[in-house]
Amino acid sequence: MQVTIDANSGYCFGVEFAIKMAEDEMEQGDTLYCLGDIVHNAMEVKRLEEKGLIIIDREQLSELQDCKVLIRAHGEPPETYKMALNNNIELIDASCPVVLKLQHRVKSAFDKMERENGQIVIYGKKGHAEVIGLTGQTQEKAIVVMKEEDLNKIDYSRPVTLFSQTTKSTKGFYALSEKIESQIREAKGELNQLDFNSNDSICRQVSNREPQLYKFSQENDVILFVSGKKSSNGKALYQVCLSQNPRSYFIENEDEILPEWLHSGDKVGICGATSTPRWLMEQVKQKVEMMEENLLPA
Repeated sequence: MQVTIDANSGYCFGVEFAIKMAEDEMEQGDTLYCLGDIVHNAMEVKRLEEKGLIIIDREQLSELQDCKVLIRAHGEPPETYKMALNNNIELIDASCPVVLKLQHRVKSAFDKMERENGQIVIYGKKGHAEVIGLTGQTQEKAIVVMKEEDLNKIDYSRPVTLFSQTTKSTKGFYALSEKIESQIREAKGELNQLDFNSNDSICRQVSNREPQLYKFSQENDVILFVSGKKSSNGKALYQVCLSQNPRSYFIENEDEILPEWLHSGDKVGICGATSTPRWLMEQVKQKVEMMEENLLPA
């Protein structure tokens, strides 16, 4: 049996940066709170909690004063910064630079759309941490769409500016963009530059993993995709694997591997989301290698 970990899988820059900042702060001995799970991976969250990181929600944040709070890679809306200022909270801001740049673009586009009676539309998961940060730039007026039925929320007689959550599928974004463009043409009879502005704001470090995973999934007999169940990016990338290899399995850790998935002569590929730590994929690899002697031939 050959077991290979995908060299391109694992933390993106933003997640790696946030975790490094958290570990550096905790090494100084100060109490450090984190607003929401630092990464959508329960195993990594548990590891950092054991080192002293305290995960809080927004309601708990409002009750804190005179302390340090980490802003994770997903970014935060303006209200979070105002609350921190009022409560004398020192923010350790680990917002991903790609997300911060997108927040600024959304804010600028929103100001323009307000002057032109237009709408900001965001392709993303409602309630996702990054999306909360983006809608916060629009006074919560942005329309969040995920599926085709969500497009009914848009008024096609008014200008539309479209952005995407940075971790969404490129294919999904362009499919949705085409549908919006088609609806505007149908409503107005024509389409000009003022009617629709589509912005592909998907992180290229994320989107480039799709073609890499297509190839990786085809090269192996079995794919073990390791990801936290909360990870939107993980769900999207797993579907890429599954589209190329029907023997693809989504697992959170090595304990979820079932022997019937594997045969003794298989080439097993292990890959993961941008929120999957390398050490976790290594543990999955070790478990598969330990199982090998008890597996049946194909």
